Amino acid sequence: MKGNEAIAEAAIRAGCDGYFGYPITPQSEVMEYLMSEKPHERTGMVVLQAESEVASINMVYGGAACGKKVMTSSSSPGISLMQEGLSYIAGAELPCLVVNVVRGGPGLGTIQPSQSDYFQAVKGGGHGDYKLITLAPSSVQEMYDFVKMAFDLAFKYRNPVMILSDGAIGQMMEKVELDEQIPRLSNEEIAGKCPWATLGKPKTRNHNIITSLELDSSKQEQVNLRLQAKYRDVEKNEQRFEKLYCEDADYALLAFGTSARLCQKAIQLGRAKGLKIGLMRPVTLYPFPVKAVEEMISRVKGILVVEMNAGQMIEDVKLIVQGKVPVEHYGRFGGIIPSPEEILLALEQKIIGG
Repeated sequence: MKGNEAIAEAAIRAGCDGYFGYPITPQSEVMEYLMSEKPHERTGMVVLQAESEVASINMVYGGAACGKKVMTSSSSPGISLMQEGLSYIAGAELPCLVVNVVRGGPGLGTIQPSQSDYFQAVKGGGHGDYKLITLAPSSVQEMYDFVKMAFDLAFKYRNPVMILSDGAIGQMMEKVELDEQIPRLSNEEIAGKCPWATLGKPKTRNHNIITSLELDSSKQEQVNLRLQAKYRDVEKNEQRFEKLYCEDADYALLAFGTSARLCQKAIQLGRAKGLKIGLMRPVTLYPFPVKAVEEMISRVKGILVVEMNAGQMIEDVKLIVQGKVPVEHYGRFGGIIPSPEEILLALEQKIIGG
């Protein structure tokens, strides 16, 4: 399957109630696959092309307020249009899934793959103090697997979750192992699992009111304090990562998504030359795997952060490392994918030779 198709099939099998989106390259196959599969006949799932990205994220807001498993997908400029809605959803503490298949920017940029939306994803992106739990797949199988994980995390923390992919993983084809179908929940089951949901007022409780607006500053501060406490719980419990060839590594590559795949080949090339190189791949970009990086810097002589951007994740890495070992960046822009040979040469020049 294509990565974008895997996202769509995973949504159906995860018991998703509704997808609301708008086409944009390089992720349009998500909605196209859902339309062709007719999930309303398989599970009753609603698939709707909205009139814009602004409309689609607000449809997600409405569905999430009802306790439904709802999602959207887009690519960089479209995600930018969703930022106000995402901030509202985070402020209202609602679960949903947003998929960003990143393309090169800034502006309309190019339809080729990039990783230049890292800041937008992990630093909030919209207005206010909020966070998106952010997952970074590096294979088509992970595109599939992370959908269910994303919904589980979204409902666990009542918070939007983003799958931050890119045009390379979205368009590539790989074998995928599929799970069994998870049935969609009835309204009665949702009411039991999500007592906060707006499914109509029974006689046994008061009204549920979902909003991100509080005109009393002292009450709004309490909302923010509650959110910050939740984010600390997420940071404590949900750091995910993968380490490869790190047991004896003298030098480390640190990369996510497509860049991490390229780094694996760069490591093979380097070890063939006698260089002991390892890879640390963050799976969660927020929460960032701080503990794993802290453990790694006690053993390596330097770190090269590889990204398809001008240098974004490296800022978080430097905050953790605190100058204890050299940290340098290598990246390509505008949809250019670096080669493993380029990455190894950058490591030799910037870290080993530096």
